[in-house]
Amino acid sequence: MPILAHLDLDAFFAAVEELEDPSLRSRPLVVGGDPHGRGVVATANYVARRFGIRSAMSSAEALRRCPEVIFLRPRHALYRQYSQAVWACVEEVVPRVERTGIDEGYLDLGSVLDSFAEARRLAGAVQVAVRGSTSLSCSLGVSTSKVVCKIASDRRKPGGITVVPPGREAAFLAPLATRILPGVGPRAEERLAAAGIVTLGGLASLSDAELRAVLPGQVGRLLRDRARGIDPRDLELDAERVSISTEETFERDLAERHALHAELRRMAEDVAEHLRRNGLSARTVTTKLRYSDFSIRSRSTTLPTPIDEPERIGELACGLLDRGLRDRPGALRLVGVGVSGLTGARQLSLDEL
Repeated sequence: MPILAHLDLDAFFAAVEELEDPSLRSRPLVVGGDPHGRGVVATANYVARRFGIRSAMSSAEALRRCPEVIFLRPRHALYRQYSQAVWACVEEVVPRVERTGIDEGYLDLGSVLDSFAEARRLAGAVQVAVRGSTSLSCSLGVSTSKVVCKIASDRRKPGGITVVPPGREAAFLAPLATRILPGVGPRAEERLAAAGIVTLGGLASLSDAELRAVLPGQVGRLLRDRARGIDPRDLELDAERVSISTEETFERDLAERHALHAELRRMAEDVAEHLRRNGLSARTVTTKLRYSDFSIRSRSTTLPTPIDEPERIGELACGLLDRGLRDRPGALRLVGVGVSGLTGARQLSLDEL
């Protein structure tokens, strides 16, 4: 059973501008185009939203609703920097992610968890990591499918977590308006409303014949499935290989240093095998430590010359673990070893010269 989450940064562009200029936090703010021309609202902060200002609204309408609103032009390079920082810290907590936009994406919580019961706690750890690293707020929806996660992430903004357990997907969606469902545009909404269908529960309950009369073809069946919470799409991961890593989640939290070292040395052998199989070596070695509260600590070291030897990688990984435990002692739920700074040039050992 998939355990997924959708992460959505709250009023992202406006939140970044508030971080850059804290005096904006108590004032209505719009990031978007010229209100005296044909500009459009890209993002409104939550103060501006109290006046009914929303994304995609014309800037002129936003100004009419709130004459005191502050308009700022988007600074996309700045937003990309913040976005990169967000996803870097998210991937420290949940390594498998699909970024679908500068301010949102999906997380494979099942790559970390064995049980859905701990999903809320892990989602909370993601929020803590994002706030601690960037001071930004995010909302998460957690469930078994992408469509339910995306809808759920919008239910308790800002800074909320909405968990839809297995078996409750259709019931969660049923009372919501059809326009909430991704893929239901204005035209489909009009056709459904004309047939008396205004909720996702109504769409989900349509028979095949009833569905063909309203939304014929494959699109109609797809939307009905999603209204029922059925969405088999998997995460689309970035195929570019910029690092090699492996990690192990223990059946019980582990504190014994010798046992942790043994695990790291075993993982170092796996990483080194991947390096040599692909004709690569690495300059940076990283050890990942996950504590019982899902918090993450990573320690890295970068070498002047690349390596691919398992003994050397294991030695460095163990030293990094010891350093991490000095900074924060405690039993560990997971440890991992990774290498980056990959290159095709391998450092020869003495017996190969």
